[in-house]
Parts: sequence; structure tokens; C-alpha cells
Amino acid sequence: MTKPVLMMSSRILGESDQAISQIRTDKSSIIEAERKMVGPGRPQFVLFGSSIVQMSFNVGGWGAILADLYDRKADILLRGYSGWNSRRALQVLYQIFPKEAAVHPSLVIVYFGGNDAMHPHPSGLGAHVPLREYLENMKKIYLHLKSLSEKTRIIFLTSPPVNEAMIREHFGNAHDNQDRTNKSCRVYAEALVDLCKQLDAKVVNLWTAIQQKEDWATTCLTDGIHFSPEGSKIVVKEILKVIKEADWEPSLHWMSMPIEFGEDSPYYMARPDGKTTINYSNAISSWKTEWMKNGITSKL
Repeated sequence: MTKPVLMMSSRILGESDQAISQIRTDKSSIIEAERKMVGPGRPQFVLFGSSIVQMSFNVGGWGAILADLYDRKADILLRGYSGWNSRRALQVLYQIFPKEAAVHPSLVIVYFGGNDAMHPHPSGLGAHVPLREYLENMKKIYLHLKSLSEKTRIIFLTSPPVNEAMIREHFGNAHDNQDRTNKSCRVYAEALVDLCKQLDAKVVNLWTAIQQKEDWATTCLTDGIHFSPEGSKIVVKEILKVIKEADWEPSLHWMSMPIEFGEDSPYYMARPDGKTTINYSNAISSWKTEWMKNGITSKL
């Protein structure tokens, strides 16, 4: 009497194993489909940093400008975390940029430093990171990103200048005992530039670039720390300058990259002659035309 039961149990277990195997296969298929569902695989540009990055997709922000310039050419991914310093970034670096990822970014633009450069709070809490540790952290970030892929390019952005009077006006006493000063931002910015020279890494010195504009203190910042649209334009100009001058193959400049689905199609609007269609893939708006003229101009 026990043999039929045993045979049935074995059959049920076998069917269960097959079902589990099928679920795993289906799950893998779904994950793979999700990776491909948004297109054939545009290059990914990741903006990684603190609030300067998180707020870069505001109207007129430097991240939004890059996303507009690179439409149909690259996906601009935002990984910005307000309030973070380089110490916090290291805690999750491998989660944000896992080595086992199916696709690695073509470009990572990294900004940390403004919060690190704040004066230490008497309690021991706060965003301040000593300069030596800050540089060690930035080096670790660089080495990890560089290890992702031979084609992963990296640009660092230094701390920009700050308007201390505007900070007090907007934030009141929130910065008491942990001041953010233009002097400390300069020290951290120059140190990062020196580190990047040692690493042969690309860097934009925002502390210097922003101050090339005579009225920077009132026109380039919204609250003494974060960029206005005017300040964001300077950030984009400096980033594009680095990208255009870099000897990267392939080039990552927006004017040089191929357009996704740029082939002719009978489904575009017909020309007046009714024989051909107008391929809008290569059309450049008047706004982008201005960036063709001035987008790589730098005062540095």
C-alpha cells in the first residue's frame, strides 16, 4: 500500500522542481527583458554626487541641459543625494555601481566636496570630512569606477564657490558651528585638482570657473550654495569642454555621437514633392544651435 504513495510523492516533488526551475527561468527572462525594454542600449551617463547633482534636473539645471543636448544619443541618469559627503558615498558605492551589472556607464560625472569642506561640528556629528580622508575617499571612488569597464570615462567636479552672506540669508543659523566658507571650498577644490593630476583623471575646477563671471555671487547661485540657471550654464560649458578635448574613443561629445533610430522612414512627414519624407533625426533646434556656437567656450 505504501508504494503508490511513494511514487505519487516522487512525481509531485519532480513536478515541483520543474515548476521552481520554470519560475527561475521566467524571472531571468523578465529581468533580461526589463534591461532591454527601453531601447537597443544607449550609452549611460551617470551624474553622481550630493545636492549639486540632485538639484541638477531643476528647470535650467545643468543635468537637465545635458539631458536635452544628449536626447536620442545617451541616457542621463541621476544619482544625486542631498547632504551627502564622500564618506557616505563610499558606503553605497558598490550598490550604485556594481561590478556585476549587465551594463556599465560610459561616463560618470562625480561631485563631492562642498559638504566635506564644511567646518567640523563640536559634537563630532555633521558632514565635515578631513581633507586627507576626503582625498582618499575620492581616490577610492575613482579606482572603483575605473575598474567597471575599459570604456567607463570619469569627470570630477570640484567644490564651487559659495556666497556666505546669501547662505546666512537663506538658511539662518542652520550652519552655526559648521560653517561653509569660500576659503575652505577653495582648499578642497585645489586639492581635488591636484589629486586628479596624479591620477591622470579629468576634472573641472568649478571654484575657479564660476568666479570668472564678474557678478557670480549674485547671478550663479540661488541660495549661496546651489546653482541658478546661469551657474548651470557655466557647469555645462566646462563639462562639454572636457569631453570635446578628451582623446576618448568613441567620442562622447553630443555633436559626435550617433543618433538612435536615425534611418530614413516613409512614416515621416512627406516633402512638398510627395516623393520623399523629411528625416527629423538630425534636426537641431535653435536652442541647441546656440550651444554649438558657445557650448564649449571656457574662460579658464
